Amino acid sequence: MKLKVWSPLAPLVLGVAALVFGLDQTHKWWMINVFDIEAQSPVRLTSFFDLVMVWNRGVSYGLLTTHTQLLLILLSLGITLCLWIWACQMRHGLGAMALALVIGGALANALDRAVRGAVADFFHFHYGNFSWYVFNLADVAIVAGVGLLLYDSVFESGAGDRRGKAGIQREEL
Repeated sequence: MKLKVWSPLAPLVLGVAALVFGLDQTHKWWMINVFDIEAQSPVRLTSFFDLVMVWNRGVSYGLLTTHTQLLLILLSLGITLCLWIWACQMRHGLGAMALALVIGGALANALDRAVRGAVADFFHFHYGNFSWYVFNLADVAIVAGVGLLLYDSVFESGAGDRRGKAGIQREEL
């Protein structure tokens, strides 16, 4: 199999990734520069959801915190390149769109690391003593993309393959 770096689905991947990137960066700019979340934090919207300002220097949800942001930026770019190559091997739109969500989110967070030295996170869910990690729109896109990839691998791609193999087995009988 030849390794492809462009495909008929590449414009879809670029478009969705650019949309995610743009929405996330626009939201972060607005929260920091217009809404001034740092001065207002926390902003209680419901009994279980607040807007806060957290600078994440870790990988995901503050895990593996490091002050060596260059390492995390390079890691993000390398993973993004691998995801792009994977997306160019896709034969259907759902998997390619899922990868585009992850690519757009990863690049948006990598830009934060490069420009601000950390990723800006705002959304905080909590209930009683339970507190979920603070996250942003890029994180939502990444999680949605991974969820779509799982759905695609279990229900879409796999289902078509199983039906095709079952059909061949019946004909052989």
